[in-house]
Amino acid sequence: MHVVATAGHVDHGKSTLVKALTGMEPDRWEQERQRGLTIDLGFVWTVLPSGREVGFVDVPGHERFLPNMLAGLGPAPSVCFVVAADEGWRQQSSDHRDALAAWGIGSGVVVISRADRATPERIAEVTEQVRTELADTGLANAPIVAVSAVAGTGLTELRQTLDDVLAATIVPDDGRVRLWIDRSFTITGAGTVVTGTLAAGRFAVGDQLNVFGRDGFRTVVVRGLQCHGRDTDRAKPVSRVAVNLRGIAHDEIHRGDALLDTGAWPTTALVDVRRDIGENDVPAWLTVHVGTASTPVRVRALDDHHLRLTLSRELPLRRDDRLVLRDPGAGRIVGGVTVLDIDPPPLERRGDGVRRGRALGEHVDATAAEVARRGAVLLARLAEAGLETDEVPDGVDVIGDWWVASETLHRWQAALRGAVVDLHERDPLSAGLTDGAAQGLLGLPSAVLLPAVVQGAGVVAEGGRLFLPEHRGDLGPAEAAVEELERRLAAAPFVAPEADDLVALRLGVRELAAAERAGRLIRLAEGLVLLPKAPAQAMRELARLPQPFTTSQARQALGTSRRVAIPLLEHLDGRGWTRRIDAGHREVVRRGGSV
Repeated sequence: MHVVATAGHVDHGKSTLVKALTGMEPDRWEQERQRGLTIDLGFVWTVLPSGREVGFVDVPGHERFLPNMLAGLGPAPSVCFVVAADEGWRQQSSDHRDALAAWGIGSGVVVISRADRATPERIAEVTEQVRTELADTGLANAPIVAVSAVAGTGLTELRQTLDDVLAATIVPDDGRVRLWIDRSFTITGAGTVVTGTLAAGRFAVGDQLNVFGRDGFRTVVVRGLQCHGRDTDRAKPVSRVAVNLRGIAHDEIHRGDALLDTGAWPTTALVDVRRDIGENDVPAWLTVHVGTASTPVRVRALDDHHLRLTLSRELPLRRDDRLVLRDPGAGRIVGGVTVLDIDPPPLERRGDGVRRGRALGEHVDATAAEVARRGAVLLARLAEAGLETDEVPDGVDVIGDWWVASETLHRWQAALRGAVVDLHERDPLSAGLTDGAAQGLLGLPSAVLLPAVVQGAGVVAEGGRLFLPEHRGDLGPAEAAVEELERRLAAAPFVAPEADDLVALRLGVRELAAAERAGRLIRLAEGLVLLPKAPAQAMRELARLPQPFTTSQARQALGTSRRVAIPLLEHLDGRGWTRRIDAGHREVVRRGGSV
């Protein structure tokens, strides 16, 4: 299926032409038919010689209805540009030419209408005039057919020419549904119905979609579908569709709203764009058109080739979308632009605009540039913005669902190592930097990124703490006291120091915790420490006792006090080396004939 929009000066016979081609009246309003003047969009369809179906969006040509024309032309991938043979090129011909050039439409046919009112010489003259006027547009090489809709001459040739052009027209389809709505109405017994040109994506009866409008997203269900007046189960591009929706009233949907698939869709009111065509001096306030939507916009020039647009409301835009800028006061098309960034950086310092324009103009991989600018970005966010994600660019590391600029990753790693080193120098007894503190210090957008940063920083992660392995045994000012304690325990392994002894050695809770982390001591209870090898030594002594044994027997065998014996036995129970039988007895757990 294909969709073609008409274009051309008022009263050059656009509606008469499509009526002759389709046998259907495109003017929907009685007022239009009485006055012979198209005011709003009309929709008709036909079958071409090959059997290919084509829908026509008939647009008004009068300058007063330029916004309506843009709403019809915007979503259409092809155009039928009409110029009357008797009148030739006129003012609105230029307006419509500028619009299709701004949209970047390059598929279509040019029709010299009312050929019955002109001589062959005049038709040749107008044909040459049209070639000149369209020379800088996508229709520069479009076929031109002279037609008289009244006399019926040229219609057969036009149908075949249009058939050939559409056969060669390829419309990109990324699979994402974005149907710009041009009408919303209600049908008794059916409810809300919206219409539009589906240029990409597919959906079916029963599918859940989102309507995005002035009040944000609304979830709806497709109750029914029609294409070219026939019921269908599935809508496919490119086609004119009427969608019966459940879950929303018709007066809650307006022209310019969009019907979207339920995947994440970025919406934005701030975009950086590249100028494609138009004037150098652009007014600060304009109207921007995309699809069937239009909204006031404030324009800031970044350089001669790039602009920043601040829209008055958010729209579902993607990279590479084509926008038309219109001056509503002067009633003219100012130019066409292409979206480069839907989430641009703020411009706060003097010269930021110029620097931003220069960055946008650099011929670099757009995806790599976006990752570099952000440092780290979710893959889904890149895809939402319309950036290429099939291949990972050079200079980008993939960490889970994140794409991270290699330069940013290295900077994070260096900063993390520096922070850990600084912490050890300031506080040798510190357990290390916490994971949360590290994430906050580096400004990581997700904790998922931290392990990759740690790995490249030469930092050890253990128990939610980050430290340098070479600093694990550094006890700083507590080193001498711990060495003295080690000498005492080496001589009497189960005679733990009393609280007064620890005070005299200036070994408090932090010092003992640091010594334990360094593997120099083990803490059995608050203020109760032994050497790490003490449990194994105790097991050798307990294994020599008659089994089972009492706490008193264990205390005497180890030559220690009850203060030490009970926590030590509980520690051995916890390791599974000994087993408590009853309130007064334990036994050694033997495995494979050994303790």
